[in-house]
Amino acid sequence: MPGYDLTTRWGRFRTYLHYLWNDHAYLRLGFKNDHWVSPELVRTNQPWPHQLAEWKKRGIKTVINLRGGFDGSFYALEKDACQRLGLKMVDFVITSREVPIKERVLGAKELFESIEYPALMHCKSGADRAGIMSVLYAHYRLGLPIEEAKEQLSMKYLHIRHGNTGVLDYVFEQYLETAAPKGLTFTQWVESPDYDPVAMKATFRAGMIGGIVTEGILRRE
Repeated sequence: MPGYDLTTRWGRFRTYLHYLWNDHAYLRLGFKNDHWVSPELVRTNQPWPHQLAEWKKRGIKTVINLRGGFDGSFYALEKDACQRLGLKMVDFVITSREVPIKERVLGAKELFESIEYPALMHCKSGADRAGIMSVLYAHYRLGLPIEEAKEQLSMKYLHIRHGNTGVLDYVFEQYLETAAPKGLTFTQWVESPDYDPVAMKATFRAGMIGGIVTEGILRRE
């Protein structure tokens, strides 16, 4: 990985040091925010390499990275750990403050149909990006209606809907308010001209206090 040399002890030490402080990994040493969405999929925050080894022992075969961050210290360590442990690492980038484009929603559907289970899915905190992807997993893979599936976005998982990350909830609320009454499935709505990510983002309004919490205090990614 450019900038992160894991072939030497010093390089590995520097990478871990950057990961520990710059990625706030010290907060995740004893807290994984892990929840099984189903017996075959667990959602978590960013796992440490030693935690990936523990998940491997519990049967995990695939690790889904939702963060991107291909030049980050966390990514270098995660990729290295997955290679050493024989875990399949899949990158599927999604954002926490944007309405996902049609291709991203349909891509998630395809992802859940094609990966090898059991799988672990993570973002940084395990709250927002892991949340919207868990909604899509619960809907597409488990067959739950959006009304039930959207519970994957809640404070139980540390998701704050009243901040800018509430735009994720807004997507499903718009479906239930405007498309579901017309008899459209979620996929039909996403594939229709009515699904307009730019327009939805423009009409979404985040709560001031929630915004302070997610952007100022927690500094969510």
